Amino acid sequence: MRIGIFGTGGMADALGTQWARAGHEIRVAGRKTGTWSEVAAFAEVVLLAIPAAAIGEVLAKAGPLAGKVLVDCTNDPALTGAPVASRIVTEAHVVKAFNLAHVDVWRMTPPVFDGRPLSVPLCGDNPSALEAVSTLVRDIGAKPVLAGGLDRAALLEATAAFVIGLWFAGEDAQAILTPAG
Repeated sequence: MRIGIFGTGGMADALGTQWARAGHEIRVAGRKTGTWSEVAAFAEVVLLAIPAAAIGEVLAKAGPLAGKVLVDCTNDPALTGAPVASRIVTEAHVVKAFNLAHVDVWRMTPPVFDGRPLSVPLCGDNPSALEAVSTLVRDIGAKPVLAGGLDRAALLEATAAFVIGLWFAGEDAQAILTPAG
């Protein structure tokens, strides 16, 4: 797959490195790297790994994304209004994913805990986009979990805010989601 990554921070590096190892072709756009529009033109799938506040500006500079898959892994730490996913205005097929785990989890090869692969919830409305992102999840050794339409992305963002708050408070957030049986 041809993957364009918007952003050069930790999430961009961690996921991009994993996907490159899996054989995908990667190009990156950021303030000091390739241009947004060049990377967008190259990519079949674009990872949006930039601060939530920059989404509108970056997508405007990227140009048309019609028919492409746009993976939104962003979280807005301020949670000051509408969920991130609802603020993305594009003709791309948006899939919310990869926003629930710390960047270091995405560096694990593979991300497995107590013998269980990490589950990655996906919210999106386009079946082929969900399948493309499911492939990317499996390529890093994790398990894709279809979690509903893009209208449910706000739940993933709220979950991230809740769980991250627990982690920063020193709590074991994983323990609240124990397996059944």
